[in-house]
Amino acid sequence: MTVRRTRRRRGVLGVAVLAALLAGCGIRPTEVPTDFGAAPSRVPCALSGPDLGSRSGGEFSVQVYLVCTSQLVSVDRAVSLPKGQGTPDRVRLAQALLDELEQTPGGDERQAGYTTDVRRGTTVSGPAAGDPDNALRLNVLPDDLSPYALAQIVCTYANSGASAKDDKVVLGGPGGDPLRAYKCSPEMRTRPGLMPAPAETVG
Repeated sequence: MTVRRTRRRRGVLGVAVLAALLAGCGIRPTEVPTDFGAAPSRVPCALSGPDLGSRSGGEFSVQVYLVCTSQLVSVDRAVSLPKGQGTPDRVRLAQALLDELEQTPGGDERQAGYTTDVRRGTTVSGPAAGDPDNALRLNVLPDDLSPYALAQIVCTYANSGASAKDDKVVLGGPGGDPLRAYKCSPEMRTRPGLMPAPAETVG
Protein backbone atom coordinates (compact mmCIF):
# COMPACT_ATOMS: atom_id res chain seq x y z
CA MET A 1 0.00 0.00 0.00
CA THR A 2 2.84 2.39 0.87
CA VAL A 3 4.47 1.85 -2.55
CA ARG A 4 1.19 2.48 -4.41
CA ARG A 5 0.52 5.70 -2.45
CA THR A 6 4.06 6.90 -3.13
CA ARG A 7 3.67 6.24 -6.85
CA ARG A 8 0.29 7.98 -6.89
CA ARG A 9 1.71 11.03 -5.11
CA ARG A 10 4.60 11.12 -7.59
CA GLY A 11 2.12 10.97 -10.52
CA VAL A 12 0.02 13.80 -9.08
CA LEU A 13 3.16 15.82 -8.42
CA GLY A 14 4.37 15.24 -11.99
CA VAL A 15 1.06 16.43 -13.46
CA ALA A 16 1.12 19.52 -11.25
CA VAL A 17 4.68 20.38 -12.31
CA LEU A 18 3.80 19.91 -15.99
CA ALA A 19 0.73 22.15 -15.63
CA ALA A 20 2.84 24.84 -13.99
CA LEU A 21 5.39 24.70 -16.82
CA LEU A 22 2.68 24.95 -19.47
CA ALA A 23 1.07 27.87 -17.69
CA GLY A 24 4.43 29.61 -17.49
CA CYS A 25 4.82 29.27 -21.29
CA GLY A 26 1.40 30.73 -21.91
CA ILE A 27 -0.08 27.35 -22.93
CA ARG A 28 -3.29 26.22 -21.32
CA PRO A 29 -3.20 22.52 -20.45
CA THR A 30 -5.98 20.41 -21.90
CA GLU A 31 -7.90 17.52 -20.45
CA VAL A 32 -6.99 13.99 -21.47
CA PRO A 33 -7.55 12.16 -23.71
CA THR A 34 -6.25 14.59 -26.35
CA ASP A 35 -6.23 14.04 -30.12
CA PHE A 36 -2.78 15.30 -31.02
CA GLY A 37 -2.65 16.73 -34.53
CA ALA A 38 0.15 18.25 -36.54
CA ALA A 39 0.64 21.87 -35.55
CA PRO A 40 1.41 23.95 -38.63
CA SER A 41 4.51 26.11 -38.34
CA ARG A 42 3.13 28.66 -40.81
CA VAL A 43 -0.25 29.44 -42.31
CA PRO A 44 0.11 28.25 -45.92
CA CYS A 45 -0.98 30.29 -48.94
CA ALA A 46 -1.27 33.50 -46.85
CA LEU A 47 0.32 36.66 -48.22
CA SER A 48 0.13 40.27 -47.17
CA GLY A 49 1.15 41.76 -50.48
CA PRO A 50 1.62 45.42 -51.32
CA ASP A 51 -1.02 47.59 -52.93
CA LEU A 52 -0.29 47.30 -56.64
CA GLY A 53 -3.00 49.69 -57.76
CA SER A 54 -0.73 52.72 -57.39
CA ARG A 55 2.03 51.44 -59.70
CA SER A 56 3.33 53.79 -62.35
CA GLY A 57 5.73 53.70 -65.28
CA GLY A 58 3.43 51.65 -67.49
CA GLU A 59 2.86 48.89 -64.92
CA PHE A 60 -0.59 47.77 -63.84
CA SER A 61 -2.02 45.25 -61.42
CA VAL A 62 -2.99 41.72 -62.53
CA GLN A 63 -3.78 38.43 -60.85
CA VAL A 64 -2.11 35.16 -61.76
CA TYR A 65 -2.85 31.69 -60.46
CA LEU A 66 -0.09 29.76 -58.70
CA VAL A 67 -0.15 26.32 -57.08
CA CYS A 68 -0.35 26.10 -53.29
CA THR A 69 -1.29 23.00 -51.28
CA SER A 70 -2.25 21.31 -54.58
CA GLN A 71 -4.80 24.05 -55.37
CA LEU A 72 -4.83 27.14 -57.55
CA VAL A 73 -4.59 30.38 -55.61
CA SER A 74 -4.52 33.86 -57.15
CA VAL A 75 -1.77 36.33 -56.27
CA ASP A 76 -1.30 39.98 -57.22
CA ARG A 77 1.48 40.96 -59.60
CA ALA A 78 2.46 44.17 -61.37
CA VAL A 79 3.23 43.80 -65.09
CA SER A 80 3.95 45.96 -68.09
CA LEU A 81 3.04 44.98 -71.63
CA PRO A 82 5.96 43.61 -73.64
CA LYS A 83 6.84 45.50 -76.80
CA GLY A 84 5.43 44.06 -80.00
CA GLN A 85 4.86 46.23 -83.02
CA GLY A 86 1.59 45.32 -84.66
CA THR A 87 0.70 42.86 -81.87
CA PRO A 88 -2.73 43.43 -80.29
CA ASP A 89 -2.76 44.49 -76.64
CA ARG A 90 -4.74 41.38 -75.78
CA VAL A 91 -1.95 39.11 -77.05
CA ARG A 92 0.75 41.19 -75.36
CA LEU A 93 -1.18 40.95 -72.10
CA ALA A 94 -1.44 37.17 -72.56
CA GLN A 95 2.35 36.98 -72.95
CA ALA A 96 2.94 39.22 -69.92
CA LEU A 97 0.75 36.94 -67.82
CA LEU A 98 2.57 33.89 -69.16
CA ASP A 99 5.92 35.47 -68.26
CA GLU A 100 4.68 35.91 -64.69
CA LEU A 101 3.53 32.29 -64.49
CA GLU A 102 6.95 31.11 -65.65
CA GLN A 103 8.77 32.88 -62.82
CA THR A 104 9.69 30.71 -59.86
CA PRO A 105 8.01 32.22 -56.78
CA GLY A 106 10.47 33.80 -54.39
CA GLY A 107 10.53 35.60 -51.08
CA ASP A 108 7.20 35.63 -49.27
CA GLU A 109 5.49 33.59 -51.99
CA ARG A 110 8.01 30.76 -51.69
CA GLN A 111 7.87 30.79 -47.90
CA ALA A 112 4.05 30.64 -48.04
CA GLY A 113 4.26 27.49 -50.18
CA TYR A 114 3.53 28.84 -53.66
CA THR A 115 4.94 27.08 -56.74
CA THR A 116 4.38 27.15 -60.48
CA ASP A 117 4.29 24.34 -63.00
CA VAL A 118 4.55 26.57 -66.10
CA ARG A 119 7.95 26.07 -67.68
CA ARG A 120 10.17 28.82 -69.06
CA GLY A 121 10.18 29.33 -72.80
CA THR A 122 6.42 29.03 -73.20
CA THR A 123 5.09 31.73 -75.54
CA VAL A 124 1.70 32.70 -76.88
CA SER A 125 0.53 34.29 -80.12
CA GLY A 126 -2.73 35.54 -81.54
CA PRO A 127 -5.19 33.67 -83.75
CA ALA A 128 -3.94 31.95 -86.89
CA ALA A 129 -5.68 32.25 -90.23
CA GLY A 130 -9.23 30.97 -89.91
CA ASP A 131 -9.23 31.07 -86.07
CA PRO A 132 -11.85 33.05 -84.13
CA ASP A 133 -10.71 36.48 -83.00
CA ASN A 134 -10.48 35.48 -79.33
CA ALA A 135 -8.21 32.48 -79.95
CA LEU A 136 -4.71 32.21 -78.50
CA ARG A 137 -2.07 29.73 -79.61
CA LEU A 138 0.78 28.47 -77.44
CA ASN A 139 4.11 27.29 -78.84
CA VAL A 140 3.43 23.92 -77.17
CA LEU A 141 0.41 21.65 -77.38
CA PRO A 142 -1.94 22.17 -74.42
CA ASP A 143 -2.10 18.38 -74.05
CA ASP A 144 1.68 18.34 -73.51
CA LEU A 145 1.39 20.68 -70.51
CA SER A 146 1.03 19.25 -67.03
CA PRO A 147 -2.51 19.43 -65.61
CA TYR A 148 -1.31 22.07 -63.14
CA ALA A 149 0.34 24.23 -65.82
CA LEU A 150 -2.70 24.10 -68.10
CA ALA A 151 -5.00 24.96 -65.20
CA GLN A 152 -2.77 27.89 -64.22
CA ILE A 153 -2.80 29.30 -67.75
CA VAL A 154 -6.52 28.81 -68.31
CA CYS A 155 -7.59 30.35 -64.99
CA THR A 156 -5.14 33.24 -65.29
CA TYR A 157 -6.39 34.06 -68.80
CA ALA A 158 -10.03 33.60 -67.80
CA ASN A 159 -9.55 36.11 -64.97
CA SER A 160 -8.11 38.75 -67.31
CA GLY A 161 -8.84 40.51 -70.56
CA ALA A 162 -6.42 38.28 -72.45
CA SER A 163 -8.95 35.94 -74.01
CA ALA A 164 -11.99 35.83 -71.77
CA LYS A 165 -15.23 35.47 -73.67
CA ASP A 166 -18.22 34.04 -71.84
CA ASP A 167 -15.71 32.98 -69.14
CA LYS A 168 -14.03 30.63 -71.62
CA VAL A 169 -10.48 30.62 -72.95
CA VAL A 170 -10.01 29.53 -76.57
CA LEU A 171 -6.60 27.93 -76.66
CA GLY A 172 -4.60 25.80 -79.05
CA GLY A 173 -1.09 24.75 -79.90
CA PRO A 174 1.08 25.56 -82.91
CA GLY A 175 0.15 24.80 -86.52
CA GLY A 176 -3.18 23.18 -87.12
CA ASP A 177 -3.73 21.97 -83.56
CA PRO A 178 -7.50 21.97 -82.94
CA LEU A 179 -8.71 24.83 -80.77
CA ARG A 180 -10.54 24.13 -77.54
CA ALA A 181 -12.60 26.40 -75.31
CA TYR A 182 -11.50 25.89 -71.72
CA LYS A 183 -13.42 26.91 -68.62
CA CYS A 184 -11.89 27.67 -65.24
CA SER A 185 -14.30 25.69 -63.08
CA PRO A 186 -14.28 25.58 -59.25
CA GLU A 187 -13.27 21.90 -59.44
CA MET A 188 -10.35 22.82 -61.65
CA ARG A 189 -9.15 25.41 -59.16
CA THR A 190 -9.44 23.15 -56.12
CA ARG A 191 -8.16 19.92 -57.73
CA PRO A 192 -6.12 20.90 -60.78
CA GLY A 193 -3.96 17.78 -60.63
CA LEU A 194 -6.94 15.43 -60.60
CA MET A 195 -9.65 17.18 -62.60
CA PRO A 196 -9.05 17.50 -66.35
CA ALA A 197 -9.57 21.00 -67.74
CA PRO A 198 -13.19 21.29 -68.99
CA ALA A 199 -12.92 21.93 -72.71
CA GLU A 200 -15.01 21.98 -75.87
CA THR A 201 -13.65 21.68 -79.40
CA VAL A 202 -14.04 24.94 -81.32
CA GLY A 203 -15.21 24.88 -84.93
